[in-house]
Amino acid sequence: MSKTIIVSNRLPVSITKENDQIVSKPSAGGLATGLGSIYKSGDNIWLGWPGIFPSTPEEETIVKDVLKKDSMRPVFLTKKDIKLYYEGFSNSTIWPQFHYFSQHTEYNDSYWNAFVEVNEKFCNEILTYANDGDVIWVHDYQLFLLPKMLREKLPNASIGYFHHIPFPSYEIFRMLPWRQELLEGVLGADMIGYHTYDDMRHFLSAVSRIIGPDHEMGHLKYGDRIITVDAIPMGIDYEKFEKAAISKETQKEIKGFYGSMVTDKLMLSIDRLDYSKGIPARLKALDKFLEQHPEFQGKVSLILLVVPSRDTVSSYAHLKDEIELLVGRINGKYSMMNWTPIHYFYRSLPLSKLSALYSMSDVALVTPLRDGMNLVCKEFIASKLDKTGVLILSEMAGAAKELSEAIIINPNDQNALVKAMHQALTMPEEEQNKRIGEMQEKLKRYNIHRWVEVFMHLLNETKEKQKDIKSRLLNVNTRKNLLTEYNNSDKRLILLDYDGTLAHFHTDPAAAKPDKELLDIMANLSANPKNHVVVISGRDRHSLQKWLGQFPIDFIAEHGVWFKENGKDWEMIDDVRLDWKDEIRPILDLYVDRTPGSLIEEKDYSLVWHFRKADPEFGEMRARELVSNLQYLTGNMDIQILEGNKVIEIKNAGVNKGRAAMRWLNKDNWNFIFAAGDDWTDEDTFHVLPKTAYSLKVGTASTEARYNIPGVDQVRALLKDFS
Repeated sequence: MSKTIIVSNRLPVSITKENDQIVSKPSAGGLATGLGSIYKSGDNIWLGWPGIFPSTPEEETIVKDVLKKDSMRPVFLTKKDIKLYYEGFSNSTIWPQFHYFSQHTEYNDSYWNAFVEVNEKFCNEILTYANDGDVIWVHDYQLFLLPKMLREKLPNASIGYFHHIPFPSYEIFRMLPWRQELLEGVLGADMIGYHTYDDMRHFLSAVSRIIGPDHEMGHLKYGDRIITVDAIPMGIDYEKFEKAAISKETQKEIKGFYGSMVTDKLMLSIDRLDYSKGIPARLKALDKFLEQHPEFQGKVSLILLVVPSRDTVSSYAHLKDEIELLVGRINGKYSMMNWTPIHYFYRSLPLSKLSALYSMSDVALVTPLRDGMNLVCKEFIASKLDKTGVLILSEMAGAAKELSEAIIINPNDQNALVKAMHQALTMPEEEQNKRIGEMQEKLKRYNIHRWVEVFMHLLNETKEKQKDIKSRLLNVNTRKNLLTEYNNSDKRLILLDYDGTLAHFHTDPAAAKPDKELLDIMANLSANPKNHVVVISGRDRHSLQKWLGQFPIDFIAEHGVWFKENGKDWEMIDDVRLDWKDEIRPILDLYVDRTPGSLIEEKDYSLVWHFRKADPEFGEMRARELVSNLQYLTGNMDIQILEGNKVIEIKNAGVNKGRAAMRWLNKDNWNFIFAAGDDWTDEDTFHVLPKTAYSLKVGTASTEARYNIPGVDQVRALLKDFS
C-alpha cells in the first residue's frame, strides 16, 4: 500500500537541547495543522531538518526517536550546509530575486553547489523510506531541485510541489545563471501549485521561453508526461483563530494591553524582519498621516511587532536599524505625556498575545512590497468575532486576490496609504461589519484543510491523466505485435509525415534536412521490395525531392496538393486556384513586420507564417490574432487555415492529407498499413485508415491514431526495427 511523504526544509517542530535533554516543541504554523491529517495517519511521514546539529551519533539517534513518535523523520544538515544552502542560495539568491529585490541577490557558485548537494541529501534520505508509487509532496523553494531527483529514482511516484513565495516575471527570473536547472528541477513534479494566477503565469512563461514545452489551460506537456500547474491559494486554520479569540488567555491579554495603552484607536502591523515587507514605507506613511491629520494625534497608536529574522545578515541588520531610527524619530516628533504613536516590539509572541492584538486592533496594516500569500491578514479577519475592524492590504500580497473587501493599496504609493488609513479609521461600523463578514465567509469555506484536499485531488487527477496517456503509448507488447505483423506481411504501406515525425523541428525550416541516421533509415526501408513508403508532408515538393528524392519512394507534398509516384513526375491532385495568394500575402507580410523572428514560407499552393524564432508568448498571441483576422477576411474564399507546430498555413479548402492518402490506400490489397504523424493535419490521414492499421501520433495529445509515441527518436528507433 502506498504512503504519503511530506517534505519541507524545516520540520513543523523545533528540536532543542535543554539541560542535556533533547526537547521537541511544535510549530504554530498553519501548514503543520493542515497537513496533520496526512502525515499523522498510517505509515505517512513528514521529513525535514529538525533545526539542531547533533554532536554525536547517540544524539542523532535520540532526535530520530523523539521525532518518530510524531511521524517525522530528520534530514541532518551541517552548519556549513545552513550557511551555504539555506542562508546562501535559498535566502541570498532565490529569496531576493523572487521578491524583485535583485540588488540584494548574490550569484555565488559555492552557494549553488551546496544547494545541489543538500537537495541530493534530502533525496537520498527520502529514498530510505519511499517506494515507487508513493505520494511525495515537496514544499517550497529551498527544495527546487528535489522533484527531478526523485523522478529519476522513483519514476512512478506521485510528486507534488507547492511554491510558497512569489514566482517572478521572466525578465527577473532569466537573470539567474541556474535558471534552466531550477525549472527542470521543479518539472520533475506531477502537480505544481502557486498561491496566485500571476505566479503560475510567470512560471509557465519562464518554462515556455527557457525549456520550450507548450502549455494549454495549465497543463504542460513535458517529455512523455503531462504536468498540472495551478493557482491554489493557501488558507488558514480558521477554527483555531476563532477559538483563540474567545479563550480566557486571550481575554486576559487584552485587559493587560488596554491597561498599558491610552488611545482611542489601535492600528496593528505584524511582520517578520524582511525588506520585502515594506515596514519603513509603512512607518513613513504613518508619519505623513499624523502630519496631515493632526486631529488623530493622541487618539491613534500603531502596535509594530517585528519578528526577528536573519538579523546577523548585513542587509537585515541595516533594515532593523532603519526601522528603529524611524520609530524613534516618529515617537520623538509626536509623543505626548500620556500618548505614544508607535509601540514597537522586536520579538515573537505566543498565540494568546497575537490573538489579543488581532482582536483589539481597529485596523490591520498588511502592506508588503511583495509577498507570496501573507497569512497575517487572514488571521486578523478570523479573529474579529464582532465583525468590526478594517484591513488595509497591499495589492502585492497574494491574499489581495481573495480579500477584495479589504482596502487594497499600492504599497509604493504613500499618499494612497495615508488616504487608506483615514478611510479605515473613519469607516462606519455597518460597513466594517459587511466587509469583515464577507471575508470571513470566504476564509471559513476555503481553509487550510480545504487547501490540502484541493491540492491532493489535483495531484491524483493528474496522475490518472498520465496513466490514461501511458495506456495509449506504444508499449513493449504492442510494439512486439506490430513487428510480428510487419515481418509476416508482404504488402506494406508505410505513410510517414516529415517534420516532428521523421525529423526534429528547427527554428529555420530549411535546416530540418535529413541527417545521416534518417537517410540510413529511409535507405533501408525503401530497399525492401515488400515496403511501399510514402512521405506525406506539408513541406513543399522541391524540398522533399531534394532531401529524399534519391530513394525509391512516393511523395505527397503541401498537405495533398502535389503527389509523386516513384519514377514519375510530380502531379497535382486537383486543379487548385492561386488567386487568393495576392490577397493574403500582404496580411502575412504585415505580421512578419509586427512579429520579430517570424517569416513567410511560400509553397506552390500555400502560404505559411512561421513563428518558431519569435518570443514564445508573443508569437502565440500574434498567431491567435492572425487566425482571427484571416477567418474574418476569408469567409467567402475557398481556402483553409491550418494551425501547426509554431506555424499558420493557408491553403485551398478540400485538400488534405487524408484525401491524398486515400489514393494509396485504394492502390492495392495491403496486408500491413503503418502511419505516423505529429500534428492535427495528420489526423485526416488517421481518420481514413482501416481499424487494422497501426497509426502513431507523436506526442501525448489526444488523437484518432491508435497509439501515441513520445517523440522523433522513438519513431526512428521503431523504423530501424522495421529494417
